[in-house]
Amino acid sequence: MLDSQTNTIEHMEVTSMKKEFGNRQVYFVGGGLASLAGATYLIRDCDFPGENIHILEGMHILGGSNDGAGDKMQGFVCRGGRMLNEETYENTWELLSSIPSMEQEGVSVCDEILAFDHAHPTHANARLINKDGEVLDVMSMGFNTADRLALGRLMITPEEKLDNLRICDWFADTPHFFETNFWYMWQTTFAFQKWSSLFEFRRYMNRMMFEFSRIQTLEGVTRTPYNQYDSIILPIKTYLDGYGVDFSLKYTVTDLDFAEGDGITVTAIHYEQDGKSGVIQLEKDDLCIVTNGCMTDNATLGDLNTPATMVYENPMSGNLWAKIAAKKEGLGNPTPFFGNPEETNWESFTVTCKGDKLLKMIEKYSRNKPGSGALMTFKDSNWLMSIVVAAQPHFKNQPADKTIFWGYGLYTDKEGNYVKKPMRDCTGKEMLIELLHHLHMEEDMEEIMDSVVNVIPCMMPYIVSQFQPRAMSDRPKVVPDGSTNLGLISQFVEIPEDMVFTEEYSIRAARIAVYTLMGLNKKVCPVTPHMYDVRTLLKALNTSYR
Repeated sequence: MLDSQTNTIEHMEVTSMKKEFGNRQVYFVGGGLASLAGATYLIRDCDFPGENIHILEGMHILGGSNDGAGDKMQGFVCRGGRMLNEETYENTWELLSSIPSMEQEGVSVCDEILAFDHAHPTHANARLINKDGEVLDVMSMGFNTADRLALGRLMITPEEKLDNLRICDWFADTPHFFETNFWYMWQTTFAFQKWSSLFEFRRYMNRMMFEFSRIQTLEGVTRTPYNQYDSIILPIKTYLDGYGVDFSLKYTVTDLDFAEGDGITVTAIHYEQDGKSGVIQLEKDDLCIVTNGCMTDNATLGDLNTPATMVYENPMSGNLWAKIAAKKEGLGNPTPFFGNPEETNWESFTVTCKGDKLLKMIEKYSRNKPGSGALMTFKDSNWLMSIVVAAQPHFKNQPADKTIFWGYGLYTDKEGNYVKKPMRDCTGKEMLIELLHHLHMEEDMEEIMDSVVNVIPCMMPYIVSQFQPRAMSDRPKVVPDGSTNLGLISQFVEIPEDMVFTEEYSIRAARIAVYTLMGLNKKVCPVTPHMYDVRTLLKALNTSYR
């Protein structure tokens, strides 16, 4: 009898919920982490019916920049590696605490990741390596007095005075700054360039103040059990599948229509699918939440014997953003971000091998078991090449007799030190040869190369576009002024105090958009003010004098 009453009550609640929302629809443009997070917030916090949520993704797979794919025959590939941080990713952990693990019953994805990370703590023993293959002592940041003064002055300068400035502009009178251990480690950890936005560099210094004192070991990096697609995207998608969320893949949104007048109200979504054009007409209460920029737009893959091509024309999300920004004020300006691919590209490569000979050699060299280290940067590399070896397996479908690791280079237009070609013109094999020379493993090169299944290069022309110098007004608000139904969620929106190029930024943007547009009176987790903690500041000051 009790079960019957419970079922009746649950049915009444569901019926009431459906009556409340009626036929209201929510359309997410882009299938990355932000859209998946937004859909989760709608279901979890707003009781919104899953079947009324639509995620429109132009690619054949969800996840955006959180990817991981491949098989034992063709090899595996990660375009990049998104780092997590236990102390600062406030909304990320809150979200993942409500997503069930796919492998452990009764355990959340949050608990699963943190348990794995605590069992595999990071402590890099070979953070910087010189041209002679020597692991450098990086306990000292290497600052001189002028470096410290310039950095300190930056930290107390208001953001409003930093529009369009580059990092190199600020440190023009102390070029020594760019030769310090700190710069090599900070630059390659977060993929900054000398010409990157001073604004973003300052945000990172504030937001990651907690990590400054341990940047030489990267102890603050929180690792996932597998790559981010398997460990984060797949569990969220599975959760959303359980609620009937509609995923429309290969569904490229090309434009939005707006109602006439001063406000911002989306009335239609234009799209292309399978070579055919179509239009979705939005009703009065429908919402449109758009990923207005994607760092992996136009990413291309190569293989062992084929370079990845540099294709920068017509970035999918960048084009859409340009179209809608031309129609309405307050939607930002994509030009600084998608207008100079020569400054915003870098190239990664993923190595798949039979057996673990090469990984064992790297382990002996670095004194780090797979998963216990972090980036190993070859500071004299013309490409400024770095590699990282994750705990194995790094893919759910990776067999025990295959091993993988990942690397990247920041200067793709430069000729290699050993392979006399620009990185962007190199095959996967040539990239691995260059790396083995930097590791001074020439004597074992033939045997190593015989174990290689594939080396997959990935060229990404806009991967650090969010770091480009800009004015504060170039990034729109998550919910622009005057918007009735449009939200923007990406690494290209403005969220005070937070830092781009992170999982947290995408998730925070999605949460702000959903809560605001749905009129939900619930707080978003604030940015943890580590930069105001006296103990953290004292540690940072001490570190600057090491």
